Amino acid sequence: DGNMKKYQGSFSMGLIASKFYLEGPIKKDQTSFILSARRTYADLLARPFIAASNANRDDKFSGGYYFYDVNAKVNHKFSDRSRLFLSAYLGNDEAYGKDKSTDNAGGSGDKVRYTDKFGLGWGNVISALRWNYLLTNRLFSNTTLTYSRYVFDVHDEAETKNLSTKESNLDFFRYFSGIEDISARLDFDYYPAAAHSVKFGTSYTHHNFKPGVTRLKFDFGDESSKIDTTIGNETIDANEWVAYAEDNIKIGSRIMLNAGVHFAAFNVQDTTYASLQPRLSVRVLAGDGLSFKASYSRMAQFVHLLTTSAISLPTDLWLPVTRKFEPPLSDQFAVGVSARLPKGLDLTVEGFYKTMENLIEYKEGASFGSSGSGWESKVEKGRGWSYGGEFLLEKNTGKTTGWIGYTLSWTNRQFENLNFGRVFPAKYDRRHDISIVVTHQFSKQFDVGLTWVYGTGNAATLGVMEYPSPNITGIFGNGYYYGPLTEYEGRNNYRTPAYHRLDLGLNFNKVLRRGTRTWNISVYNAYNRKNPFFVAWGNDDYINESGDYVSKPALKQYSLFPVI
Repeated sequence: DGNMKKYQGSFSMGLIASKFYLEGPIKKDQTSFILSARRTYADLLARPFIAASNANRDDKFSGGYYFYDVNAKVNHKFSDRSRLFLSAYLGNDEAYGKDKSTDNAGGSGDKVRYTDKFGLGWGNVISALRWNYLLTNRLFSNTTLTYSRYVFDVHDEAETKNLSTKESNLDFFRYFSGIEDISARLDFDYYPAAAHSVKFGTSYTHHNFKPGVTRLKFDFGDESSKIDTTIGNETIDANEWVAYAEDNIKIGSRIMLNAGVHFAAFNVQDTTYASLQPRLSVRVLAGDGLSFKASYSRMAQFVHLLTTSAISLPTDLWLPVTRKFEPPLSDQFAVGVSARLPKGLDLTVEGFYKTMENLIEYKEGASFGSSGSGWESKVEKGRGWSYGGEFLLEKNTGKTTGWIGYTLSWTNRQFENLNFGRVFPAKYDRRHDISIVVTHQFSKQFDVGLTWVYGTGNAATLGVMEYPSPNITGIFGNGYYYGPLTEYEGRNNYRTPAYHRLDLGLNFNKVLRRGTRTWNISVYNAYNRKNPFFVAWGNDDYINESGDYVSKPALKQYSLFPVI
């Protein structure tokens, strides 16, 4: 909320990022502020090293990734019963790359330059004005007005230029998607007794969706081949109303019960979807340091997540429910046990099972950026389910702290008109997920930390065989040309390489007269694992033993962060 008594803050400068925060009174004991921001710049520092590594190569690649974010908040105290908060968040991520190469055009003697540039960015803006008012000693309210905006932007430009004849071909693609929301909500917290609390409230949100705007531009050197068009430049407006109530009560000395109901109505394209969603959880203390818990929740979601199964850039889209595609629904059950072990260890084991209806996936042959009359014409509707177990061993006391976490899970999909109706794994089906975190404090002046994470790679669809396809008229340019035919074993039949890395850090702390100074020395991705950002088809070009120029398709992995 910001310190109302005095100014204080911190800043850090590093090799790959800098950050700061500052807080203090605008008017002492009445109005305060807090501001924080950070920016990575590893991409800028890496440029000279990338340039040096490309110095003696015909194939030159440059690229990188960065993000920045800013948080700001103002807190005004009208009285002990009334406060006003104004907060804002701004953040953006950007990945980009440029690949340039030259060759002799398959042995023709002409020098040809190939240039491929791509970019992938996403960002959010969030702002909120909240009034907190204490109605009685047992009841207080929050009235909130919010605005949020999400954007997703991906583009790719490929140019082929004959350096001898100066002829060039251009192929440009851009896709833009976004969501903009304006919302008002009223929430109440009521405490009828020390072991009993009730929450209830209502909200209204106006959504404006831009499901997808595609721009295509082609120029193959003559007027008949020039295309510059925009597809899908439509917006969808929707209205959402929500009301909820939740009761959290302690029954006796051993049972904690949480029960609630969430009602939502969503109006889009002259269609209204209503959903009643009950939630229930219970925790039972079975003894000293031993507890059992169980829960059930039904949920509805008024946006769809559409993922591509092809080998490509990560291009997930958030799309609204429509007259044709109703809200996704889920039912989730979970059970768990927590136990306090000797030597300050806590053990938690949980299992879950979740079913999902009204999911969407791209049709066979359709993908992100493919032409069509809109995204609705490219997708099928089906169902899914997810289940698994989670294990967490944690230590929070002593000089050595940390945890070991492991999740084993399955997430499957089944669509009548996809994969011949057979079950297939979801894109984000992650069989194994492991995290190990250890921190040891040698003294108040020196501590070390270690983090290791592992995750099974994403699922994707990969062909197993490709056949050439003929030009129907025999003359390219005057007839119909069909690309190669690809044979697939099944949907999401391929796994990208697993993600794993080790991070190490040392902190040297010193208490100063006016604050604390810390020197941090850390290594990110200590054993230089080349984790996949995305995988795409490329070519391996070489001269064989007979002196012939050969170009073979090859699957290539693109990675972002080496050891840093």
